[in-house]
Amino acid sequence: MLHSRRPMTHESRKSSGSYYTPDATAASLVSWAVRTDADRMLDPSCGDGRFLSGHRNSTGVEQNAQAVKGAMERAPWATIHESDFFTWAGQTAERFEAAAGNPPFIRYQRFTGQVRAKALSLCASLGAHFSSLTSSWAPFLVATAALLRPGGRIAFVVPAEIGHAPYAVPLLQYLAAHFEHVQIIAVREKIFAELSEDCWLLYAEGFGGSTNRFRFTPLSTFERMDAPPASGMDVPLDEWKAWNYRLRPFLMSKASRDLYRANCEAPTTRRLGQIARVGIGYVTGANEFFHLSPSMASKLGIPDHVLHPSVRNGRALNGESVSMTTVRKWLLDDEPVLLLRLKKGQKLPASVERYLSTDRAAEAREAYKCRMREPWYVVPDVTIPDAFLSYMSGDGVSLVANRATCVGTNSVHVIHLTGGMSLGMVQQCWKDPIAQLSCELEGHPLGGGMLKVEPREAGRLILADRPPSPVDDKLILAGISEMQKWRHYA
Repeated sequence: MLHSRRPMTHESRKSSGSYYTPDATAASLVSWAVRTDADRMLDPSCGDGRFLSGHRNSTGVEQNAQAVKGAMERAPWATIHESDFFTWAGQTAERFEAAAGNPPFIRYQRFTGQVRAKALSLCASLGAHFSSLTSSWAPFLVATAALLRPGGRIAFVVPAEIGHAPYAVPLLQYLAAHFEHVQIIAVREKIFAELSEDCWLLYAEGFGGSTNRFRFTPLSTFERMDAPPASGMDVPLDEWKAWNYRLRPFLMSKASRDLYRANCEAPTTRRLGQIARVGIGYVTGANEFFHLSPSMASKLGIPDHVLHPSVRNGRALNGESVSMTTVRKWLLDDEPVLLLRLKKGQKLPASVERYLSTDRAAEAREAYKCRMREPWYVVPDVTIPDAFLSYMSGDGVSLVANRATCVGTNSVHVIHLTGGMSLGMVQQCWKDPIAQLSCELEGHPLGGGMLKVEPREAGRLILADRPPSPVDDKLILAGISEMQKWRHYA
């Protein structure tokens, strides 16, 4: 990771993917990767040199000049290249018996430009094809592995996203195709106490070989150890694929997994995507401008026929439905829930034209989404769904009927039924705890105890029509509890 000798703020660390690895973790990973004093070890993003300091035959790569100075002081025997890693990796003839470290975790929104292009091109030439939504650490590991000698080993800190993120799939496929043994160690207690995100550990050995399974080892806590843990379970690649290329389901018991899989395959079970279209709500580009409170609408003289009540966030999704009673309470509380809903070619009321000429409108018009559409004041993709789905939650995901014919922002998911099940049937199935277990398994942890369900994940949620069973319910609830523990929801 990138490190400066000067203290870094949380924001600068987040921007560069820079967080110091605890000494016990760094020492353990070096011990896992290095077998003899003669082994050459590579750290592709050596930061302050704490991995290099654990082995005297080490080489590091680091693009931050200040960090290079710190690494040289910490590990004066090491060879350190001040360079962008992907540039260096694409040109070097050096090869290594081992590699260890903590690659920079820079999300795809910031992993851009020539660096990303170079990284993805290099990985593609090695047979690993990443999408543009890839975070930086995954290409780092592919490019690092390619610099090993036959039989080589890697040991790295990785984000827990390796257990569920689609962009991690090409990495895991590459590792299985190029190593004899691949082990992922899931650690529930945070390795980095200051981060909301979880980190796991990755170990692979026998470069040049291949495997048809992963070793998956969940640990409650991580302490210094000289060798990778022997405990865990073997996950065949076919089974990993059957779980939508996710390792997270293997955090819960086999009995809970088997029961969930049996319900997925039952003839009466439907995926939400089979009976509905699930998508995000509309995007205004300037929410404060386009959403008015009743008092503001009255002050501006905006007529009712261009205003529409909106569900603005998941907090509004309480109970089984958004009803007219719900909307009346919002209006009585003077909440800004009235969307200015205008259409192309529509003759605008004079009061609306005046509002569109205000300084507030001029500011809104400069927002990116507003600049990109014509006319700027017509919000696209405004629909009246059959129901809403919360996409970030703590306790559980809410599926709420839209009895009041509201519209919804992109802070909630909108559900349009396409046939096969009535809304009443959908909501009845939603009361079954297996629907909440489905949210835990098909969604993913966001950090801070939150569960997030993207539209593509929501489409995989199961609606099971099954007879009551206290024995099965106990296994389902145990699965929910275990998954919530792993995302730190108390």
